[in-house]
Amino acid sequence: MKRTVLFLVALCSASLLSWGQADSLAQYHIYAGSTHAHTANTWSHGEQFSKNDCAGIAVYAPIPGASAGFQWSDGYVKSKNGCAGIFVINGFQYPSPSAIVKPDWETFQGPPSKHFEMAKEAGYDFYITTDHSQEAEFQPAGPENPAWLAAKRQAAQASTAKFVAIAGYEHSENDGPGGTGHLNVMNSSGMLNALAPGIDLPYFYKWLVMAAPNGEGPVVASFNHPGKDQYNNWADRDQKVTDIITMLEVINSNNKIHYDAFVNALAHGWKVSPVCGNDNHGLSGITRHTSRTFVLAKSASKRDILEAMKERRTYASLDGNLQCRYSVNGVVMGSTLDRPTVLQFKILVSDPDTANPKDKITKIDIVKDGGVVVETYTPTPGHSVEWSPTVNDSTSKAFWVRVWNAGGGDAPDADPAKPVAWLAPVWTGR
Repeated sequence: MKRTVLFLVALCSASLLSWGQADSLAQYHIYAGSTHAHTANTWSHGEQFSKNDCAGIAVYAPIPGASAGFQWSDGYVKSKNGCAGIFVINGFQYPSPSAIVKPDWETFQGPPSKHFEMAKEAGYDFYITTDHSQEAEFQPAGPENPAWLAAKRQAAQASTAKFVAIAGYEHSENDGPGGTGHLNVMNSSGMLNALAPGIDLPYFYKWLVMAAPNGEGPVVASFNHPGKDQYNNWADRDQKVTDIITMLEVINSNNKIHYDAFVNALAHGWKVSPVCGNDNHGLSGITRHTSRTFVLAKSASKRDILEAMKERRTYASLDGNLQCRYSVNGVVMGSTLDRPTVLQFKILVSDPDTANPKDKITKIDIVKDGGVVVETYTPTPGHSVEWSPTVNDSTSKAFWVRVWNAGGGDAPDADPAKPVAWLAPVWTGR
């Protein structure tokens, strides 16, 4: 079922229509998709290989501090079984000789075109492929690399009036210096090999600011599966890169939650909004993973989907079609206000699966700096909830919204005692 919402359709009740028309939310639709997926271009590992006991990464690289010579060493992921699962040689990533390809591997993994085809059939509104830039297939990394050109071409060919396919890449900075951490770059013309000598996070941030887009829409980026203190404890931020890295994976791999990292990134001045990176390394995750990134966009076009991400109009949900939107002082979520001291929230949450009692909304939180809960609303559980509280505050920098439902979402190990969705902040401008 297509998971889009048009606020002005005739199916809306009169009260909801009136509420939407008085607010900037009326111009937006809700679209659901994935911001993180690995195709057969991530050839070093994935569902195409049979499982074995080999793990970790072996690295062949110049000897530190020596003018000449190379050496093998345990990489940033150490093997516990005596054999590596991945080899990195001079910054290029390969499957190790121990890796065994499944005879029918193409039923488990495929090129970007296959991912886009299956995502379209599964009802995604958008799907972004993000293979590792250090994979041997992408060397030398750059706008004219044949595999990268093919990924961009397949995205363009798969896009329709109702489905947006986008080529991106994962910048997997694993070896420092200057911090480590993975990021997705979406809609760039070129790419960087994150493991090439000298490509640390400060270098990458400077490159990202200058990166040209691949056709329509801006270049945007997200922090992937972050630890609380990762990326050199969120260092090296400036305003220019802050306006490009606008998202953070609060949900990764369908049900792994990185909320503490989200709170800490905000505390360090990054203006990021929650997304879900399903991080599937094969075709099965397209249908098996039920969590989603949602965007509030003006249309289902590549430009508008990417613009919504750049403007931080996103949320992450463990429920595959939970519809969320809110405004503060008439301004849509993701926005920056002009230092108000009174904040009038209008929050609307609904779920179209009205026959399923597990999808009833049970609680909504308003949260501010440091993860401090400001207000909590526990309505009579229902499939549609509206809440319009007023918050008085003259010091805080950001507020955001969390949502609970009766079942805890569609992902494995769902827990109704934990949030099911995390919505974009609104920044006060302080």
